[in-house]
Amino acid sequence: MTHQPPHVWPAPPPTPPPYGYPYGPPALNGFALASLLVGLLCFPPLGVVFAVVALVQIARKGERGKALAVCGLVLSLVMTAVMVFAVERAAGTLFERARAMGAMEPYEDVEGELADIGEMRVGDCFNVPGGDLLDEDPFVYRIACTQVHDAEVTSSTSLSGARFPGEDELKKSVTESCWRAQDAYAMDTWALPPYAEMFYFAPSRGTWGDGDRRVLCVIGTAEQEHRGSLRNDAAMLKPEQVTFLHAMNETELVLARSPDADVDDALDEYRAWARDVEQALADESRMLDGAKARPELAGPAGVQRERVEAARKQWRKAVGETTGDGFADAWDRALAELPVEPEKTLRGAYGLSTTVPEWLEESEGDAPDPPGTSPGPSRRPSVEAA
Repeated sequence: MTHQPPHVWPAPPPTPPPYGYPYGPPALNGFALASLLVGLLCFPPLGVVFAVVALVQIARKGERGKALAVCGLVLSLVMTAVMVFAVERAAGTLFERARAMGAMEPYEDVEGELADIGEMRVGDCFNVPGGDLLDEDPFVYRIACTQVHDAEVTSSTSLSGARFPGEDELKKSVTESCWRAQDAYAMDTWALPPYAEMFYFAPSRGTWGDGDRRVLCVIGTAEQEHRGSLRNDAAMLKPEQVTFLHAMNETELVLARSPDADVDDALDEYRAWARDVEQALADESRMLDGAKARPELAGPAGVQRERVEAARKQWRKAVGETTGDGFADAWDRALAELPVEPEKTLRGAYGLSTTVPEWLEESEGDAPDPPGTSPGPSRRPSVEAA
């Protein structure tokens, strides 16, 4: 009997491993994931290093994570650029502030307690390094108004709106509002010392984008050593004094708004301004008419009212003028109708300062100015720190 060897069936081929890898999928490179996380959440320059290391290791070892490494590299580079920009901007600001303080120069002692300019409120007095109220971003040292100080706050407000209004529009509106704030804070403008000037701190186009909307109006007294508050507002004055000063200050404000262009080039603007002046004088005339009821005011108030009515007549003529020369002539005649002496006498009757301000004395007796300039009484120039 022939013995037949058993039939040997060929062994089945081995089952292929998943994903086509003989020993399972390759490992995820740790530096690839780290580059993404570090670049986004921690220190972007380190994320760049991790991404480069990950790409080298992936190419050499065949590991997974190339897409992660590339994303980490791009993200880290972008975040590094953002970080460098922010650091440069912050360093520039710190440098400017340090320079303002004199940190780059010999140390300068400033009296007062260091405070944030946004914390200053109406009635606060402060000093700045070197008395420089024109510095765009000064360090502010709050100090009692009884001590020598550089400035006194008349208003602290915030502007509204998402869009920056523009340099010219901002300057115009802030100057007007700060003059009004000063008139409300120190109503008897003749009582201010000759070295007192109006300053303001306002946002620039750059700081507006950072959310800065603060406007700080101040009376600057840095030119001389000044002690004491300059405040004389409605709470410190008699009602009749407040009524008088409100009308006089309003007229002064309107007079100061003459257009900047030559009268021949902007006659319509000048005529509109003349209408505003005439209306302000009409309000002043009504106030003076009421003041005549008080015996101690009747005489000087009557004289001043006569002068105001004569000036109104000339301003009405200016409104109707059709040539620049005609307007300028009416303007000069209108201002000549309001000499300073009757007002000085009336202010004395009200118990107010009779010291004629230097800016008003200088305008008395001056030769008529050419068309397009302000030939008569107007405010002292404002000085801004924006």
